[in-house]
Amino acid sequence: MKGRPFRWRAGFALAGLRAAWRLEASFRTHVLAALGALGLLVLLRPPAIWWALVILVVALILAAELFNTALEHLADHLHPEEHPTIKIAKDCAAAAVLVLSLAALGLSALILWQFL
Repeated sequence: MKGRPFRWRAGFALAGLRAAWRLEASFRTHVLAALGALGLLVLLRPPAIWWALVILVVALILAAELFNTALEHLADHLHPEEHPTIKIAKDCAAAAVLVLSLAALGLSALILWQFL
């Protein structure tokens, strides 16, 4: 894998996005929520700093969801049976997505409070 051209490596990343979209309902939900957030920005036309914050939070949520998906698939492949330590790892990864999602809701509330 090392030393391959950028377009090859980008292809692997796009394959990961396609797999997450196809296999993970929560990833699709977060993508749709991101589109809704961007639509809200278009409607409200806030200053650029709000755009930057929303884009950053959206990217963090989607990245966390991708890490969560990767961890779950790897753990399930390596150890298909339930194991308490693997459960903790998977639960913590899911909690990271939840924390970022709650931060996004807080950011959305602040934007609405300031501009409505």
